[in-house]
Amino acid sequence: MAQAEQKAALRPTLGLTGVTVNAMALIAPGAFLWITYQLQAAQTVPGGTETTALDMWPGIVFALLLAFLTALSYSELARIYPEAGTGSCYYFAEKAFVDKAEQGHHRWARLAKLVTGWAAHLFYWVYPGVMVSFMAVLVSYILGQFGIEIGLVAQMAIATGFSLVVGFIALRGVSGSTLTALIINVIQLTALVGFSALALSYRLVNPDQATFVHPNAASVVLPHSLANVLFQSTIAILILVGFESATAFGAEAKNAKRDVPRAVILALVIQGLFAYLIQYFAANFALSDKLTTQAADGSTLSGLEAAAASSAPIGDMIRIIGDSMLGGLGFGLMIVVAVTVALAILGTTLAAMNTGVRITYAMAQDAEMPELLGLLHGRFATPHVGVVVMVVVSAIIGMVGTVSVVYLTGITLASNFGTFVLYALTCLWALIAFLGRPDFHPLKHAIIPLLGLLANVVMLVTIFAMGIMGGGDARTESFMAIGIAALWAIASAIYVVIRNRRTGRSLLQPAGSVTAGAAH
Repeated sequence: MAQAEQKAALRPTLGLTGVTVNAMALIAPGAFLWITYQLQAAQTVPGGTETTALDMWPGIVFALLLAFLTALSYSELARIYPEAGTGSCYYFAEKAFVDKAEQGHHRWARLAKLVTGWAAHLFYWVYPGVMVSFMAVLVSYILGQFGIEIGLVAQMAIATGFSLVVGFIALRGVSGSTLTALIINVIQLTALVGFSALALSYRLVNPDQATFVHPNAASVVLPHSLANVLFQSTIAILILVGFESATAFGAEAKNAKRDVPRAVILALVIQGLFAYLIQYFAANFALSDKLTTQAADGSTLSGLEAAAASSAPIGDMIRIIGDSMLGGLGFGLMIVVAVTVALAILGTTLAAMNTGVRITYAMAQDAEMPELLGLLHGRFATPHVGVVVMVVVSAIIGMVGTVSVVYLTGITLASNFGTFVLYALTCLWALIAFLGRPDFHPLKHAIIPLLGLLANVVMLVTIFAMGIMGGGDARTESFMAIGIAALWAIASAIYVVIRNRRTGRSLLQPAGSVTAGAAH
Protein backbone atom coordinates (compact mmCIF):
# COMPACT_ATOMS: atom_id res chain seq x y z
CA MET A 1 0.00 0.00 0.00
CA ALA A 2 2.84 2.41 0.87
CA GLN A 3 4.50 1.75 -2.49
CA ALA A 4 1.21 2.35 -4.29
CA GLU A 5 0.83 5.67 -2.48
CA GLN A 6 4.29 6.79 -3.55
CA LYS A 7 3.62 5.93 -7.21
CA ALA A 8 0.15 7.48 -7.30
CA ALA A 9 -0.28 10.85 -8.93
CA LEU A 10 -3.16 13.17 -9.65
CA ARG A 11 -4.43 12.47 -13.16
CA PRO A 12 -5.40 15.18 -15.70
CA THR A 13 -8.93 14.09 -16.63
CA LEU A 14 -10.96 17.33 -16.51
CA GLY A 15 -11.85 19.57 -19.42
CA LEU A 16 -13.39 23.03 -19.17
CA THR A 17 -16.79 21.59 -18.32
CA GLY A 18 -15.41 19.40 -15.55
CA VAL A 19 -13.44 22.19 -13.87
CA THR A 20 -16.37 24.62 -14.17
CA VAL A 21 -18.90 22.14 -12.82
CA ASN A 22 -16.82 21.53 -9.68
CA ALA A 23 -16.72 25.29 -9.00
CA MET A 24 -20.42 25.68 -9.78
CA ALA A 25 -21.26 22.99 -7.26
CA LEU A 26 -19.68 25.01 -4.46
CA ILE A 27 -21.71 28.14 -5.28
CA ALA A 28 -24.97 26.08 -5.28
CA PRO A 29 -27.73 28.72 -5.71
CA GLY A 30 -30.43 26.12 -5.15
CA ALA A 31 -29.16 25.45 -1.66
CA PHE A 32 -28.48 29.01 -0.63
CA LEU A 33 -31.78 30.52 -1.75
CA TRP A 34 -33.49 28.13 0.66
CA ILE A 35 -30.88 28.47 3.42
CA THR A 36 -30.17 32.20 3.47
CA TYR A 37 -33.46 33.84 2.44
CA GLN A 38 -34.62 33.92 6.04
CA LEU A 39 -31.38 35.62 7.13
CA GLN A 40 -31.70 38.17 4.34
CA ALA A 41 -35.35 38.84 5.19
CA ALA A 42 -34.57 39.17 8.91
CA GLN A 43 -31.60 41.53 8.60
CA THR A 44 -31.98 44.97 10.16
CA VAL A 45 -29.66 47.92 10.56
CA PRO A 46 -27.57 47.82 13.79
CA GLY A 47 -29.97 48.45 16.63
CA GLY A 48 -32.86 46.70 14.89
CA THR A 49 -34.85 49.82 14.05
CA GLU A 50 -35.21 49.30 10.29
CA THR A 51 -35.27 46.35 7.91
CA THR A 52 -32.78 46.12 5.07
CA ALA A 53 -34.68 43.35 3.26
CA LEU A 54 -36.25 45.59 0.62
CA ASP A 55 -32.74 45.95 -0.83
CA MET A 56 -32.07 42.22 -1.05
CA TRP A 57 -31.74 42.10 -4.86
CA PRO A 58 -29.54 45.23 -5.19
CA GLY A 59 -27.40 43.80 -2.38
CA ILE A 60 -26.76 40.70 -4.46
CA VAL A 61 -25.83 42.84 -7.47
CA PHE A 62 -23.34 44.80 -5.37
CA ALA A 63 -21.90 41.56 -3.94
CA LEU A 64 -21.58 40.17 -7.47
CA LEU A 65 -19.47 43.16 -8.49
CA LEU A 66 -17.16 42.50 -5.55
CA ALA A 67 -17.01 38.78 -6.36
CA PHE A 68 -16.05 39.47 -9.96
CA LEU A 69 -13.17 41.70 -8.80
CA THR A 70 -11.77 38.79 -6.82
CA ALA A 71 -12.56 36.25 -9.55
CA LEU A 72 -10.63 38.26 -12.12
CA SER A 73 -7.58 38.26 -9.84
CA TYR A 74 -7.82 34.48 -9.41
CA SER A 75 -8.26 34.04 -13.15
CA GLU A 76 -5.21 36.12 -14.03
CA LEU A 77 -3.03 34.29 -11.50
CA ALA A 78 -4.20 30.92 -12.82
CA ARG A 79 -3.31 32.05 -16.34
CA ILE A 80 0.34 32.81 -15.53
CA TYR A 81 0.76 29.95 -13.05
CA PRO A 82 -0.93 26.94 -14.71
CA GLU A 83 1.54 24.67 -12.92
CA ALA A 84 -0.03 25.57 -9.53
CA GLY A 85 -1.74 22.18 -9.44
CA THR A 86 -3.64 21.67 -6.18
CA GLY A 87 -1.87 24.59 -4.52
CA SER A 88 -4.18 27.27 -5.91
CA CYS A 89 -3.96 30.48 -3.85
CA TYR A 90 -1.25 28.93 -1.67
CA TYR A 91 1.01 28.47 -4.69
CA PHE A 92 0.11 31.90 -6.08
CA ALA A 93 1.25 33.55 -2.84
CA GLU A 94 4.70 31.98 -3.06
CA LYS A 95 5.23 32.63 -6.76
CA ALA A 96 4.23 36.27 -6.47
CA PHE A 97 7.50 36.82 -4.56
CA VAL A 98 9.76 34.05 -5.91
CA ASP A 99 9.37 35.21 -9.52
CA LYS A 100 10.65 38.70 -8.74
CA ALA A 101 14.02 39.57 -10.27
CA GLU A 102 14.94 41.48 -7.12
CA GLN A 103 15.98 38.70 -4.72
CA GLY A 104 15.16 40.82 -1.69
CA HIS A 105 11.50 40.05 -2.34
CA HIS A 106 12.09 36.30 -2.09
CA ARG A 107 12.40 36.35 1.69
CA TRP A 108 8.67 37.07 2.00
CA ALA A 109 7.59 34.03 -0.04
CA ARG A 110 7.23 31.54 2.81
CA LEU A 111 5.42 33.95 5.12
CA ALA A 112 2.99 34.85 2.33
CA LYS A 113 2.12 31.26 1.51
CA LEU A 114 1.75 30.26 5.18
CA VAL A 115 -0.67 33.11 5.90
CA THR A 116 -2.59 32.24 2.74
CA GLY A 117 -2.65 28.56 3.70
CA TRP A 118 -3.98 29.44 7.16
CA ALA A 119 -6.85 31.48 5.66
CA ALA A 120 -7.61 28.78 3.07
CA HIS A 121 -7.90 26.12 5.75
CA LEU A 122 -10.10 28.30 7.93
CA PHE A 123 -12.42 28.64 4.93
CA TYR A 124 -12.33 25.21 3.31
CA TRP A 125 -12.08 23.06 6.44
CA VAL A 126 -14.86 24.80 8.41
CA TYR A 127 -17.20 25.34 5.45
CA PRO A 128 -18.01 21.62 4.87
CA GLY A 129 -18.93 21.31 8.55
CA VAL A 130 -21.30 24.26 8.21
CA MET A 131 -22.99 22.59 5.25
CA VAL A 132 -23.22 19.33 7.19
CA SER A 133 -25.17 21.25 9.86
CA PHE A 134 -27.45 22.76 7.23
CA MET A 135 -28.18 19.29 5.89
CA ALA A 136 -29.17 18.07 9.36
CA VAL A 137 -31.48 21.08 9.77
CA LEU A 138 -33.02 20.51 6.32
CA VAL A 139 -33.65 16.80 6.93
CA SER A 140 -35.29 17.73 10.25
CA TYR A 141 -37.53 20.22 8.43
CA ILE A 142 -38.57 17.68 5.79
CA LEU A 143 -39.34 15.03 8.40
CA GLY A 144 -41.25 17.61 10.41
CA GLN A 145 -43.59 18.17 7.44
CA PHE A 146 -44.67 14.53 7.89
CA GLY A 147 -45.16 14.94 11.62
CA ILE A 148 -41.84 13.31 12.53
CA GLU A 149 -40.01 15.42 15.11
CA ILE A 150 -36.39 14.49 15.81
CA GLY A 151 -34.17 15.58 18.67
CA LEU A 152 -30.64 16.88 18.94
CA VAL A 153 -28.99 13.45 19.09
CA ALA A 154 -30.75 12.37 15.91
CA GLN A 155 -29.66 15.58 14.16
CA MET A 156 -26.07 14.91 15.21
CA ALA A 157 -26.38 11.39 13.80
CA ILE A 158 -27.65 12.82 10.50
CA ALA A 159 -24.70 15.23 10.41
CA THR A 160 -22.23 12.42 10.99
CA GLY A 161 -23.81 10.16 8.40
CA PHE A 162 -23.90 12.91 5.80
CA SER A 163 -20.23 13.71 6.38
CA LEU A 164 -19.38 10.04 5.80
CA VAL A 165 -21.37 9.95 2.54
CA VAL A 166 -19.64 13.04 1.17
CA GLY A 167 -16.25 11.69 2.21
CA PHE A 168 -16.93 8.40 0.43
CA ILE A 169 -17.72 10.23 -2.83
CA ALA A 170 -14.64 12.47 -2.45
CA LEU A 171 -12.43 9.45 -1.81
CA ARG A 172 -13.47 7.81 -5.09
CA GLY A 173 -11.76 10.52 -7.11
CA VAL A 174 -12.44 13.72 -8.98
CA SER A 175 -14.14 11.98 -11.93
CA GLY A 176 -16.84 10.55 -9.69
CA SER A 177 -17.16 13.89 -7.88
CA THR A 178 -17.51 15.73 -11.19
CA LEU A 179 -20.27 13.43 -12.42
CA THR A 180 -22.08 13.85 -9.11
CA ALA A 181 -21.68 17.64 -9.29
CA LEU A 182 -22.90 17.74 -12.90
CA ILE A 183 -26.06 15.78 -12.12
CA ILE A 184 -26.75 17.94 -9.07
CA ASN A 185 -26.22 21.16 -11.03
CA VAL A 186 -28.64 20.08 -13.76
CA ILE A 187 -31.32 19.11 -11.22
CA GLN A 188 -30.71 22.29 -9.21
CA LEU A 189 -30.91 24.68 -12.17
CA THR A 190 -34.01 22.92 -13.51
CA ALA A 191 -35.74 23.29 -10.14
CA LEU A 192 -34.74 26.97 -9.94
CA VAL A 193 -36.11 27.74 -13.41
CA GLY A 194 -39.35 25.96 -12.51
CA PHE A 195 -39.70 27.82 -9.21
CA SER A 196 -38.93 31.18 -10.84
CA ALA A 197 -41.50 30.60 -13.60
CA LEU A 198 -44.18 29.67 -11.08
CA ALA A 199 -43.36 32.61 -8.81
CA LEU A 200 -43.52 35.10 -11.67
CA SER A 201 -46.80 33.58 -12.90
CA TYR A 202 -48.26 33.79 -9.40
CA ARG A 203 -47.43 37.49 -9.22
CA LEU A 204 -48.81 38.27 -12.67
CA VAL A 205 -52.00 36.20 -12.32
CA ASN A 206 -52.48 36.90 -8.58
CA PRO A 207 -55.05 34.12 -8.03
CA ASP A 208 -55.24 34.80 -4.26
CA GLN A 209 -55.77 38.56 -4.61
CA ALA A 210 -52.62 39.03 -2.56
CA THR A 211 -50.97 42.28 -1.53
CA PHE A 212 -47.34 42.06 -2.52
CA VAL A 213 -44.38 43.38 -0.52
CA HIS A 214 -42.92 45.09 -3.58
CA PRO A 215 -45.53 47.13 -5.50
CA ASN A 216 -43.76 46.63 -8.83
CA ALA A 217 -40.66 45.18 -10.47
CA ALA A 218 -38.73 48.43 -10.13
CA SER A 219 -39.11 48.22 -6.36
CA VAL A 220 -37.34 44.85 -6.41
CA VAL A 221 -34.33 45.92 -8.46
CA LEU A 222 -33.77 49.57 -7.55
CA PRO A 223 -32.00 50.54 -4.29
CA HIS A 224 -34.11 52.03 -1.50
CA SER A 225 -31.10 52.89 0.66
CA LEU A 226 -27.42 52.68 -0.27
CA ALA A 227 -26.53 51.81 3.33
CA ASN A 228 -29.05 48.96 3.29
CA VAL A 229 -27.61 47.69 0.00
CA LEU A 230 -24.20 47.47 1.70
CA PHE A 231 -25.68 45.65 4.69
CA GLN A 232 -27.51 43.17 2.44
CA SER A 233 -24.33 42.57 0.46
CA THR A 234 -22.63 41.30 3.63
CA ILE A 235 -24.96 38.29 3.45
CA ALA A 236 -25.13 38.11 -0.32
CA ILE A 237 -21.37 37.84 -0.74
CA LEU A 238 -21.46 34.71 1.41
CA ILE A 239 -23.71 32.89 -1.07
CA LEU A 240 -21.35 33.63 -3.97
CA VAL A 241 -18.11 32.12 -2.68
CA GLY A 242 -16.74 29.06 -4.46
CA PHE A 243 -15.83 30.31 -7.93
CA GLU A 244 -12.15 30.20 -6.95
CA SER A 245 -12.25 26.47 -6.19
CA ALA A 246 -11.59 25.82 -9.90
CA THR A 247 -7.97 26.83 -9.31
CA ALA A 248 -7.40 23.85 -7.00
CA PHE A 249 -8.00 21.42 -9.88
CA GLY A 250 -5.03 22.52 -11.98
CA ALA A 251 -3.27 19.18 -11.61
CA GLU A 252 -6.40 17.36 -12.80
CA ALA A 253 -7.18 19.68 -15.72
CA LYS A 254 -6.15 18.57 -19.19
CA ASN A 255 -5.29 22.14 -20.17
CA ALA A 256 -4.90 24.12 -16.95
CA LYS A 257 -3.54 27.27 -18.60
CA ARG A 258 -6.62 27.60 -20.82
CA ASP A 259 -9.46 26.05 -18.82
CA VAL A 260 -8.87 27.00 -15.18
CA PRO A 261 -8.98 30.80 -15.73
CA ARG A 262 -12.10 30.42 -17.84
CA ALA A 263 -13.78 28.14 -15.31
CA VAL A 264 -13.35 30.70 -12.50
CA ILE A 265 -15.32 33.32 -14.44
CA LEU A 266 -17.83 30.92 -16.03
CA ALA A 267 -18.87 29.45 -12.67
CA LEU A 268 -19.60 32.90 -11.29
CA VAL A 269 -21.44 34.01 -14.44
CA ILE A 270 -23.70 30.92 -14.59
CA GLN A 271 -24.47 30.47 -10.91
CA GLY A 272 -24.13 34.05 -9.71
CA LEU A 273 -25.09 36.38 -12.51
CA PHE A 274 -27.67 34.07 -14.08
CA ALA A 275 -29.18 31.78 -11.44
CA TYR A 276 -29.11 34.05 -8.39
CA LEU A 277 -30.42 37.20 -10.02
CA ILE A 278 -33.34 35.39 -11.66
CA GLN A 279 -34.39 33.36 -8.63
CA TYR A 280 -34.07 36.22 -6.14
CA PHE A 281 -36.04 38.54 -8.40
CA ALA A 282 -38.80 35.94 -8.69
CA ALA A 283 -38.89 35.23 -4.94
CA ASN A 284 -39.04 38.90 -3.96
CA PHE A 285 -41.51 39.80 -6.72
CA ALA A 286 -43.91 37.07 -5.50
CA LEU A 287 -43.55 37.68 -1.74
CA SER A 288 -46.95 38.71 -0.37
CA ASP A 289 -49.20 38.91 2.66
CA LYS A 290 -50.30 35.33 1.95
CA LEU A 291 -47.02 34.15 3.52
CA THR A 292 -47.94 34.02 7.21
CA THR A 293 -46.62 32.51 10.42
CA GLN A 294 -47.25 32.74 14.14
CA ALA A 295 -45.00 34.92 16.29
CA ALA A 296 -43.86 33.85 19.76
CA ASP A 297 -46.54 36.07 21.36
CA GLY A 298 -49.27 34.41 19.30
CA SER A 299 -49.73 37.24 16.82
CA THR A 300 -49.81 36.59 13.08
CA LEU A 301 -46.92 37.79 10.95
CA SER A 302 -47.09 38.21 7.18
CA GLY A 303 -44.91 39.19 4.22
CA LEU A 304 -41.32 40.07 5.10
CA GLU A 305 -41.94 39.60 8.82
CA ALA A 306 -43.19 36.06 8.19
CA ALA A 307 -40.20 35.32 5.93
CA ALA A 308 -37.88 36.53 8.69
CA ALA A 309 -39.56 34.32 11.30
CA SER A 310 -40.02 31.13 9.23
CA SER A 311 -37.39 28.39 9.32
CA ALA A 312 -37.90 27.84 5.57
CA PRO A 313 -39.70 30.81 3.94
CA ILE A 314 -38.96 29.58 0.41
CA GLY A 315 -40.57 26.25 1.26
CA ASP A 316 -43.62 28.09 2.60
CA MET A 317 -43.81 30.23 -0.55
CA ILE A 318 -43.58 27.18 -2.81
CA ARG A 319 -46.44 25.56 -0.91
CA ILE A 320 -48.65 28.66 -1.28
CA ILE A 321 -47.84 29.09 -4.97
CA GLY A 322 -48.26 25.38 -5.71
CA ASP A 323 -51.66 25.23 -4.02
CA SER A 324 -52.86 28.26 -5.97
CA MET A 325 -51.35 27.60 -9.38
CA LEU A 326 -51.27 23.78 -9.52
CA GLY A 327 -54.55 22.75 -7.96
CA GLY A 328 -53.45 22.05 -4.41
CA LEU A 329 -50.11 20.40 -5.19
CA GLY A 330 -48.16 22.82 -3.00
CA PHE A 331 -47.09 20.32 -0.35
CA GLY A 332 -45.77 17.80 -2.85
CA LEU A 333 -43.99 20.50 -4.84
CA MET A 334 -42.38 21.84 -1.67
CA ILE A 335 -41.06 18.39 -0.75
CA VAL A 336 -39.64 17.88 -4.25
CA VAL A 337 -37.84 21.22 -4.15
CA ALA A 338 -36.57 20.47 -0.63
CA VAL A 339 -35.02 17.26 -1.96
CA THR A 340 -33.26 19.22 -4.73
CA VAL A 341 -31.95 21.58 -2.04
CA ALA A 342 -30.57 18.57 -0.18
CA LEU A 343 -28.81 17.48 -3.36
CA ALA A 344 -27.40 20.99 -3.81
CA ILE A 345 -26.05 20.91 -0.25
CA LEU A 346 -24.42 17.58 -1.09
CA GLY A 347 -22.79 19.18 -4.13
CA THR A 348 -21.45 22.24 -2.32
CA THR A 349 -20.12 20.15 0.58
CA LEU A 350 -18.38 17.80 -1.83
CA ALA A 351 -16.83 20.67 -3.79
CA ALA A 352 -15.56 22.36 -0.63
CA MET A 353 -14.12 19.11 0.67
CA ASN A 354 -12.38 18.38 -2.64
CA THR A 355 -10.87 21.87 -2.72
CA GLY A 356 -9.80 21.84 0.92
CA VAL A 357 -7.99 18.49 0.85
CA ARG A 358 -6.13 19.46 -2.33
CA ILE A 359 -4.73 22.63 -0.79
CA THR A 360 -3.81 20.60 2.29
CA TYR A 361 -2.11 18.07 0.02
CA ALA A 362 -0.07 20.86 -1.62
CA MET A 363 1.05 22.20 1.76
CA ALA A 364 1.95 18.71 2.97
CA GLN A 365 4.04 18.19 -0.17
CA ASP A 366 5.93 21.36 0.80
CA ALA A 367 6.37 20.00 4.36
CA GLU A 368 4.25 22.86 5.72
CA MET A 369 1.72 20.39 7.12
CA PRO A 370 2.10 16.80 8.40
CA GLU A 371 3.49 14.59 5.62
CA LEU A 372 0.74 12.01 6.16
CA LEU A 373 -1.71 14.48 4.61
CA GLY A 374 0.37 14.43 1.42
CA LEU A 375 -0.28 10.77 0.62
CA LEU A 376 -2.37 9.74 -2.38
CA HIS A 377 -4.60 6.69 -2.60
CA GLY A 378 -2.97 4.09 -4.84
CA ARG A 379 -6.14 3.32 -6.80
CA PHE A 380 -8.17 6.53 -6.78
CA ALA A 381 -5.25 9.01 -6.75
CA THR A 382 -6.98 11.15 -4.11
CA PRO A 383 -5.49 12.64 -0.90
CA HIS A 384 -7.29 9.95 1.06
CA VAL A 385 -5.78 10.67 4.47
CA GLY A 386 -6.82 14.29 4.16
CA VAL A 387 -10.33 13.19 3.15
CA VAL A 388 -10.63 10.95 6.21
CA VAL A 389 -9.45 13.70 8.54
CA MET A 390 -11.81 16.22 6.94
CA VAL A 391 -14.74 13.82 7.31
CA VAL A 392 -14.06 13.64 11.05
CA VAL A 393 -13.61 17.41 11.37
CA SER A 394 -16.75 18.11 9.33
CA ALA A 395 -18.80 15.72 11.44
CA ILE A 396 -17.62 17.40 14.66
CA ILE A 397 -18.28 20.92 13.35
CA GLY A 398 -21.61 19.77 11.93
CA MET A 399 -22.69 18.37 15.30
CA VAL A 400 -21.72 21.63 17.02
CA GLY A 401 -23.82 23.55 14.52
CA THR A 402 -26.93 21.50 15.34
CA VAL A 403 -26.83 22.56 19.00
CA SER A 404 -28.27 26.02 18.38
CA VAL A 405 -28.66 28.75 15.77
CA VAL A 406 -26.05 30.78 17.65
CA TYR A 407 -23.47 28.01 17.32
CA LEU A 408 -24.32 27.46 13.67
CA THR A 409 -23.98 31.16 12.89
CA GLY A 410 -20.72 31.34 14.85
CA ILE A 411 -19.02 28.58 12.85
CA THR A 412 -20.44 30.06 9.63
CA LEU A 413 -18.85 33.42 10.46
CA ALA A 414 -15.56 31.65 11.23
CA SER A 415 -15.54 30.16 7.73
CA ASN A 416 -16.46 33.56 6.30
CA PHE A 417 -13.57 35.13 8.21
CA GLY A 418 -11.21 32.81 6.35
CA THR A 419 -12.98 33.49 3.06
CA PHE A 420 -12.58 37.26 3.13
CA VAL A 421 -8.99 37.13 4.38
CA LEU A 422 -8.15 34.61 1.64
CA TYR A 423 -9.83 36.68 -1.07
CA ALA A 424 -8.16 39.89 0.09
CA LEU A 425 -4.74 38.21 0.16
CA THR A 426 -5.20 36.73 -3.31
CA CYS A 427 -6.04 40.16 -4.73
CA LEU A 428 -2.87 41.47 -3.07
CA TRP A 429 -0.77 38.64 -4.53
CA ALA A 430 -2.20 39.37 -7.98
CA LEU A 431 -1.06 42.98 -7.70
CA ILE A 432 2.42 41.97 -6.52
CA ALA A 433 2.78 39.17 -9.07
CA PHE A 434 2.09 41.38 -12.08
CA LEU A 435 4.05 44.45 -11.04
CA GLY A 436 7.15 44.56 -13.23
CA ARG A 437 5.95 41.88 -15.67
CA PRO A 438 6.00 42.77 -19.39
CA ASP A 439 2.29 41.84 -19.68
CA PHE A 440 1.26 44.19 -16.84
CA HIS A 441 -2.07 45.92 -17.54
CA PRO A 442 -3.05 48.86 -15.27
CA LEU A 443 -6.75 47.97 -15.17
CA LYS A 444 -6.53 44.18 -14.86
CA HIS A 445 -3.42 44.00 -12.68
CA ALA A 446 -3.57 47.12 -10.52
CA ILE A 447 -7.00 48.77 -10.32
CA ILE A 448 -9.06 45.57 -10.17
CA PRO A 449 -6.86 43.81 -7.55
CA LEU A 450 -6.77 46.96 -5.41
CA LEU A 451 -10.54 47.33 -5.58
CA GLY A 452 -10.94 43.63 -4.78
CA LEU A 453 -8.59 43.94 -1.80
CA LEU A 454 -10.46 46.97 -0.47
CA ALA A 455 -13.88 45.40 -1.05
CA ASN A 456 -13.02 42.22 0.84
CA VAL A 457 -11.57 44.13 3.78
CA VAL A 458 -14.66 46.36 3.90
CA MET A 459 -16.94 43.30 3.85
CA LEU A 460 -14.97 41.63 6.64
CA VAL A 461 -15.01 44.72 8.85
CA THR A 462 -18.68 45.45 8.13
CA ILE A 463 -19.86 41.93 8.98
CA PHE A 464 -18.09 41.77 12.33
CA ALA A 465 -18.78 45.41 13.21
CA MET A 466 -22.51 44.82 12.64
CA GLY A 467 -22.41 41.74 14.84
CA ILE A 468 -20.53 43.38 17.69
CA MET A 469 -22.56 46.59 17.58
CA GLY A 470 -25.79 44.63 17.35
CA GLY A 471 -25.21 43.03 20.76
CA GLY A 472 -26.95 39.94 22.11
CA ASP A 473 -26.57 36.72 20.11
CA ALA A 474 -24.98 38.59 17.20
CA ARG A 475 -22.13 39.69 19.43
CA THR A 476 -21.70 36.17 20.80
CA GLU A 477 -21.58 34.77 17.26
CA SER A 478 -18.98 37.31 16.16
CA PHE A 479 -16.72 36.67 19.14
CA MET A 480 -17.12 32.92 18.63
CA ALA A 481 -15.93 33.27 15.03
CA ILE A 482 -13.00 35.48 15.99
CA GLY A 483 -12.08 33.00 18.71
CA ILE A 484 -12.05 30.06 16.28
CA ALA A 485 -9.88 32.05 13.86
CA ALA A 486 -7.49 32.99 16.67
CA LEU A 487 -7.20 29.40 17.90
CA TRP A 488 -6.42 28.18 14.38
CA ALA A 489 -3.80 30.91 14.01
CA ILE A 490 -2.15 29.92 17.30
CA ALA A 491 -2.16 26.22 16.38
CA SER A 492 -0.67 27.01 12.96
CA ALA A 493 2.02 29.22 14.49
CA ILE A 494 2.99 26.53 17.01
CA TYR A 495 3.33 23.96 14.23
CA VAL A 496 5.51 26.29 12.15
CA VAL A 497 7.77 27.08 15.11
CA ILE A 498 8.23 23.40 15.96
CA ARG A 499 8.85 22.55 12.31
CA ASN A 500 11.39 25.34 11.96
CA ARG A 501 13.36 24.09 14.95
CA ARG A 502 13.48 20.58 13.53
CA THR A 503 14.46 21.60 10.00
CA GLY A 504 16.43 24.77 10.60
CA ARG A 505 14.17 26.78 8.29
CA SER A 506 13.26 30.38 9.03
CA LEU A 507 10.00 32.20 8.46
CA LEU A 508 11.75 34.92 6.49
CA GLN A 509 14.32 33.11 4.40
CA PRO A 510 17.56 34.76 3.27
CA ALA A 511 17.52 36.40 -0.17
CA GLY A 512 18.43 34.00 -2.96
CA SER A 513 17.68 30.87 -0.91
CA VAL A 514 14.05 30.48 -1.95
CA THR A 515 12.92 28.30 -4.84
CA ALA A 516 9.36 27.90 -5.98
CA GLY A 517 7.52 24.86 -4.70
CA ALA A 518 6.93 22.02 -7.10
CA ALA A 519 3.67 21.84 -8.95
CA HIS A 520 1.31 19.52 -7.12
